[in-house]
Amino acid sequence: MFSTFVAFTLLTVFQLPFAVAFVLTLVFAGLFGALIERVVLRHISTTTVLNPVIVTVGLSLILLGTAGWIWGYEIRTFPAPVVGPPLRFATVVLSQLNALTFLVTLVLMTVLFAFFRFSPTGIAMRAVAENRTAAQLMGISIGRMNALGWGMGTAMGAVTGMLIAPLNYLDPSMMGDVALKAFAAAVVGGLTSLPGAVVGGLLLGIIDSVVGFEVPELRNTIAFVLIVLVLVVRPGGLLGKHEIKKV
Repeated sequence: MFSTFVAFTLLTVFQLPFAVAFVLTLVFAGLFGALIERVVLRHISTTTVLNPVIVTVGLSLILLGTAGWIWGYEIRTFPAPVVGPPLRFATVVLSQLNALTFLVTLVLMTVLFAFFRFSPTGIAMRAVAENRTAAQLMGISIGRMNALGWGMGTAMGAVTGMLIAPLNYLDPSMMGDVALKAFAAAVVGGLTSLPGAVVGGLLLGIIDSVVGFEVPELRNTIAFVLIVLVLVVRPGGLLGKHEIKKV
């Protein structure tokens, strides 16, 4: 959300082309995420899982209030990166903006999958996520991997915001519904599986569209229902692994 407002400023105040504003916003988001990890999260005790969660919730509220203070709380229209007549494929009609969103999402999914599967840095990040102690004993810098992970995550969030804002609207609370459904998709597919998150997202999107068309009042409720059902029936998700620890 905050990065999308930065992009909005670059587009409307400085009148930069969308491609230039897009790249500059990604750079800002990546550095901003790494800075948050370095200044705040690195000094948080991880003796209980609640500590980082509470801190990140607090940070989100701080950023929401800061964005409202700087840009205001009124709903704004975000400039679209592409305009023109919709694309037609037989009986399917797709707007150019939706087509661009699908294409960018597909490219990012492929790049991230290859990065985490084949690159030494991506494998090191996975090692840190799975076992910090073992990764540290292997000579992997925990702090550097965490900062890189936060930078990449924040940059991906910026991409999401810049693609969604032209479809919906721009205001400080714009990402609340998106974040909920993204988390639901990850839980449904499996938090330990990147392909699972993709499958979970597609499944949630189909169910959300059908239910939202038939019963609009339950559109947001369906995400919580899916989370509860998956956690009860298959805690590891559809493609994730449910680990059992011996004590």
